[in-house]
Amino acid sequence: MSKRKIKATVICQKMIAADIFDLKLSAKEIACQAAPGQFVDLYCADGSKLLPRPISLCEIDKEEGTLRLVYRIAGAGTAMFSKLKAGDTIDILGPLGNGFTLRDKKAILIGGGIGIPPMLQLAKALKCEKSIVLGYRDEAFLAEEFEQHGTVYMSSDSGIIGVKGTVMDAISACKITGDVIYACGPTPMLRAIQAYALENGIEAQLSLEEHMACGVGACLACVCKSKDIDDHSKVHNKRVCKDGPVFFAEEVEL
Repeated sequence: MSKRKIKATVICQKMIAADIFDLKLSAKEIACQAAPGQFVDLYCADGSKLLPRPISLCEIDKEEGTLRLVYRIAGAGTAMFSKLKAGDTIDILGPLGNGFTLRDKKAILIGGGIGIPPMLQLAKALKCEKSIVLGYRDEAFLAEEFEQHGTVYMSSDSGIIGVKGTVMDAISACKITGDVIYACGPTPMLRAIQAYALENGIEAQLSLEEHMACGVGACLACVCKSKDIDDHSKVHNKRVCKDGPVFFAEEVEL
């Protein structure tokens, strides 16, 4: 699978929650190759911001040749992206990284915060029984779309949405079971899922959230600690952008 840098055209964009934006792009050359769990690099038009911003793929429509990106404003770069409107163009590179390995087993999909969007394309792609656990702070987004693809459970810090507490609290309270876990979210959440999966002998695939620079594995700015020695750096490191962002639970130390 080869990555390409193209000029994508904005089809539409809207805000769906506080500082959360839903962007749809026409990008046939990338969409035709992309898979659940991969991401793209978006480049700012402002030449002073040289590094691209990595954003996970929320939905992929190969027939239409479109990509859907749902992202949170995290700084000046993503704030610029939020101003894009229909007809604008933006340089993007992709598809990047290694996505999820699809299993035909009873699945638990877990998304936390801005780790929720990439789970939507995965939910669409999996042809099995699915429990979908979504963790929010205090405002839900995309939940209704997930309901078309499985049984949805939710948690929030305050308890205003679903179970009060973490996604692991929701799994415990709702007695959710499965044969394989797919997860994306902040490191503390993934660490808890990793421990739960290893203790219970459940396969788990974890999509790591990490600050990236080049996005193609050259700069080693986004390494995580691995159980095995990396062929590239010859140390116990994995490059999140190149070797991941999806890893099996037993591959990495969080």
